[in-house]
Amino acid sequence: MSTTPPDPPGIRISDADRERAAAQLHKALAEGRITVSELEERLSVVYAARYEADLRPPLADLPGAHQLAVPASAPQSAPDAPPLVLRTGASTIKRRGAWDVPPRLRLQSAMGSVVLDFCDTALPYDVIDIEVDLGAGSARLLVPDESTANIDRVVASMGTVKSSVPATRRPGVPHFVVHGRAGMGSVSVRRRYHFAGHYF
Repeated sequence: MSTTPPDPPGIRISDADRERAAAQLHKALAEGRITVSELEERLSVVYAARYEADLRPPLADLPGAHQLAVPASAPQSAPDAPPLVLRTGASTIKRRGAWDVPPRLRLQSAMGSVVLDFCDTALPYDVIDIEVDLGAGSARLLVPDESTANIDRVVASMGTVKSSVPATRRPGVPHFVVHGRAGMGSVSVRRRYHFAGHYF
C-alpha cells in the first residue's frame, strides 16, 4: 500500500532569524510584557527552532510578531510596478490593521487627510516608496518601531515635513522612502504613540 509523503514543515530559518526573534523577546522584557522566567522559556524555544512555524508560538502574543515570520515566498521590490493611488478631495483615507502594502504608493490630497498605519500588517518589501502630492491636505505615516524613513526628497512650499524615525537605511528592517510635494499641507512620519493600552 502506497503512502503519501508528509508535507514539508515549512521554510528553514537562519541564525539571523533566530536573533531577530530573540531581540523581540528582550524588548518585550524591557517593556514589562513578559517576565524573566518567560523570557528564558521562550528563548529556549527560539534557539531550538528550525522552521518558521517554530518561531510563531513564543512570539504570538507580542506586538510586531508577524514581522518576524519568514515569508514563504517574499516578493522582491518592484520599482517599475505602477503605484497604488490613494486619492481624496476633502475627506479622510485610513489604512489600519491588516492590509495589502504594495512596494509603491501615491498619495494625493487636495484638502483631506491620508493616514497609513504600517504597524499591524505584513511588510513584504524591504523598501516602500511613497510619493505625496498634497495641496492643503496631510499625510501621516505610522511605521514600526524598528523601521527607518527618508523624507529628504519631499518639497514643501508652505507646508511642513517632519519625521521622528532614523533616516539611514539598515539591513533587515523596513525602509520608507517618501518624496513629492506638500504645497500647504503636511507630511509626518512617526512611530505610534502608546497610552493606556491604546495605540494611535
